[in-house]
Amino acid sequence: MQSYLDFEKPVADLEAKIVELKSLAAADQAVSIDEEVNRLSARADEALVEIYRKLTPWQKTQVARHPQRPHFSDYVRSLITEWQPLAGDRKYGEDAALQAGFGRFNGIPVAILGQEKGNSTETRLKHNFGMANPEGYRKAVRVMDMADRFSLPVLSFVDTAGAYPGIGAEERGQAEAIARSTEKGLELGVPNLAIVIGEGGSGGAIAIATANRVLMLENSIYSVISPEAGASILFRDAGRAQDMATAQKITAQDLLGFGVIDAIIPEPAGGAHRHHGVIMDATRAAIDTFLKDFDGRSRLETREHRREKFLAIGTSL
Repeated sequence: MQSYLDFEKPVADLEAKIVELKSLAAADQAVSIDEEVNRLSARADEALVEIYRKLTPWQKTQVARHPQRPHFSDYVRSLITEWQPLAGDRKYGEDAALQAGFGRFNGIPVAILGQEKGNSTETRLKHNFGMANPEGYRKAVRVMDMADRFSLPVLSFVDTAGAYPGIGAEERGQAEAIARSTEKGLELGVPNLAIVIGEGGSGGAIAIATANRVLMLENSIYSVISPEAGASILFRDAGRAQDMATAQKITAQDLLGFGVIDAIIPEPAGGAHRHHGVIMDATRAAIDTFLKDFDGRSRLETREHRREKFLAIGTSL
């Protein structure tokens, strides 16, 4: 069943009428509904295009968090063969929020990292809503070390509201683990690509996004803090999250203009949650382009490219 966001109400109403007409026709086969269904479908498509053509930053935040948006497991299932996840950081334990392992993309062996949010109550609890503990980031470092040793490109799929802020996580060195993962991404001698597929929140995101190339899906967000938390701090009112989202410049379009990211992967009208197949094809093409662009570069060239990219951020504002 399609889940609708508040601003999608005109589309929800039209599609509800279509469902009602089809139910009517199923009950009485003598009723001809084709013409009316086609008319309503065309109106729904037009409404969807018009709505998504002018989304506000807060509306984009809602789309980025949509429960039916493709998650890490969907990308792995569609793009990666011979997927072999690894578990544990060899220090404390396993963290299910941050998935890491190896597989093949178009036959090319790669290392894969990503936050998994889950798509049901059970899996969301299992994966802690995509908020990783320190052991998750230490596992990411372990996998990046192995990728560097065996000259495998690293692909990261970023989708988290932030690292888990629990007491246990802090006791086990959350900040240090994030810093180590960020450092490892920067020092890799192999090419790495990060794609923000939903939320890119705070250090929890940057820990696996210090890459040669950083891409964002068109309706994803990337920021140092969530709009709600930022509004609580700056405005003393979490209810002003909408104002905060606008002030933060968290959209893909804003960040491309600032040079924080390198490119945007377009989403069809209605968002990635309505068009899984289209998004997978676009993401596959983006990864393929990246791997071809960095094929044959030396370790020094790859590292220097990444260094120059991050040092250039903010210099042309």
